[in-house]
Amino acid sequence: MFAVYAKAPNPENPLDSLVVGERPEPEVPDGWVRVAVKAASLNMHDIWTLRGVGIKPEQFPMILGCDGAGVLDDGTEVVLHSVVNAPGWQGDDTLDPKRTLLTEKHQGTFADYVVVPARNAVPKPKELSFTEAATMGTAWLTAYRMLFVKSGLRPGQTMLVQGASGGVSTALIQLGRAAGFRVWVTGRSEEKRALAEQLGAHQSFESGARLPERVDAVFETVGKATWSHSVKSLKPGGIIVVSGSTSGPDAHAELQRVFFLQLRIAGSTMGTRDELTDLLEYVQLSGIRPQVGAELPFREAATGFRQMLDGETAGKTVFTA
Repeated sequence: MFAVYAKAPNPENPLDSLVVGERPEPEVPDGWVRVAVKAASLNMHDIWTLRGVGIKPEQFPMILGCDGAGVLDDGTEVVLHSVVNAPGWQGDDTLDPKRTLLTEKHQGTFADYVVVPARNAVPKPKELSFTEAATMGTAWLTAYRMLFVKSGLRPGQTMLVQGASGGVSTALIQLGRAAGFRVWVTGRSEEKRALAEQLGAHQSFESGARLPERVDAVFETVGKATWSHSVKSLKPGGIIVVSGSTSGPDAHAELQRVFFLQLRIAGSTMGTRDELTDLLEYVQLSGIRPQVGAELPFREAATGFRQMLDGETAGKTVFTA
């Protein structure tokens, strides 16, 4: 079958390991289902997989893509939940010490077919297109958990999103505006800041700019490049919710400011199946739809990967069959 995959880990030149070609069709274990993929979105996790981060060398070649939407063999339209738990796990999907994401152990969604545990195939709302639904399982689910499960914010409070144009960031802007938060955003370029305001941000600022006042919560996916600004932008008792570190993980902790102002730092990773179903309901009720910056056929996947690696995204990149 057709597939977009990583042939081997390549930390220095990840795109050199990207292959658009053919892979064997997957077998379907008991309790799993086969999904004919109609659309799947690109995430930074796919770049990390090409680099060999979070995956053992013996797992290659690995079909990329950790979320998507498609059709079961019986015709049911589904959205994929990307967190695969150990058999018999009870509790929060994201806290299972043996959990994996698609593309870490199990083959991913950038292919004609993917197989997942039956519980990981969530019914797709008819109101969402396959392209829109393909963004929900990773970026939008991550944003939903950060905002509604981890932050503790109340409508009317102020949130700052670091980085204006990535998939998680654009989701945070749209979700936060719809929920009644004052949404502020930083961005490196005028174009990225303009996009954020089009999506609902009340104000946008240059990266590192002094804000009009301190905020109740900061949402971090950038890491080293913005961390100091995030810490300095918080009100006493405020919270940073962090789900990524695309610019590097080794930021200065600024512990004196953290303890003196009693700041809180909360890690957040993906979300649960129940949170995904709640997110899908929320999107339907609110009428918001994801910002798709680029929609490309799977055979042009290399273009999307290059744009992400170069920081040229403006929302989600979605590949379609």
